[in-house]
Amino acid sequence: MGASTPKQFSKLLGVPLLIHTIRAFRQVPELGAIIVVAPAEHQELTCALLAHYQLSDHCTVVSGGRLRQDSVRIGLALVASGSPLVVVHDAARPLITPADIQRCLKTAASHGAAILAVPVKDTLKAVAADAAIHHTVEREGLWQAQTPQVIRTDLLKAAFARADQDGFVGTDEASLLEHGGWPVMVVQGSGTNLKITRPDDLLIAEALLMQKQAAPKMRIGHGFDAHRLVVGRPLILGGLTIPHELGLLGHSDADVLTHALCDAILGAIGAGDIGRHFPDSDPQYQGISSIRLLAQVIDLAAAKCFHLANADLTVVAERPKLASYFPAMQTILAKACRVEPAAINLKASTTEKMGYTGREEGISAHAVVLMGESAGGVVDNGFAME
Repeated sequence: MGASTPKQFSKLLGVPLLIHTIRAFRQVPELGAIIVVAPAEHQELTCALLAHYQLSDHCTVVSGGRLRQDSVRIGLALVASGSPLVVVHDAARPLITPADIQRCLKTAASHGAAILAVPVKDTLKAVAADAAIHHTVEREGLWQAQTPQVIRTDLLKAAFARADQDGFVGTDEASLLEHGGWPVMVVQGSGTNLKITRPDDLLIAEALLMQKQAAPKMRIGHGFDAHRLVVGRPLILGGLTIPHELGLLGHSDADVLTHALCDAILGAIGAGDIGRHFPDSDPQYQGISSIRLLAQVIDLAAAKCFHLANADLTVVAERPKLASYFPAMQTILAKACRVEPAAINLKASTTEKMGYTGREEGISAHAVVLMGESAGGVVDNGFAME
């Protein structure tokens, strides 16, 4: 690349490749943790970038090794116990889509291991050291490996153990499994999932990304909710318990702010309202945290290939004063929505002592959201990962 830093820090439309890549994985609800394996000498830069783009809370950064195999082994050691699958992806493949990640996850869940790959389309030549063509390679049945490569966690650990025992060094995770005799399934990917290797690749990636971003399908949703204030109930707003002598009455935790956000998201994706999905006649939702409901709404949006672009939320309450609690609420809501905290805007207002909120009989909330369409069609989210 001819740059002073590794290529994953090169910018694509003003944003580092690494950030583009992590954002794609953040849109996949099945994934519970992201481990960034970075060169030791650039670990500080990696952490600074994640902090700048408000991704630090979602990623663990660790120093890698000399070879890819060494780095993946280091990352694998940090995978939580009980996680059924591990996804390995090149940070320099920033155009990976959530839909392709999910197709690999689904295949690996069924078969143990799967990689994204594309059939070789060019004529291949075997070339001698003097640059003379030795022979033409038959391309029938040849595929070009990509990432992600998704493997059952115990299987990948066994493959590493076998490689260490035999002194084998593989070029990717699939080669480690091949060495051990374990089958790996191929999921057909796309040529747009290119790996940034040369400066020209950045120009191609920028053109693809600009085309992708030219006319994305966007949907707007509005949500409103109100709950009565009563004695003997906690006041929970945005997933945060706020000290107050009164709390909100409701079947769940009566988090009026989160309910409004849920309704706005459901409205944007054409999925009705919160009452349809979580009726107050159902005992399983008695006292449930509304943040859990919000996470389910986000899963539903992801299943319809939509993600939250941003949300603008307003709480209408005479008391208590809420501004000091907004940063904590923002963090909680952003985590549930799988977005950066900056995508959640919070405001508070009063009615100048008019109406039920002015008389402190209740609290209401408004939410307006913009939902963006994720790449790919409707996907099956029928299995979960830690």
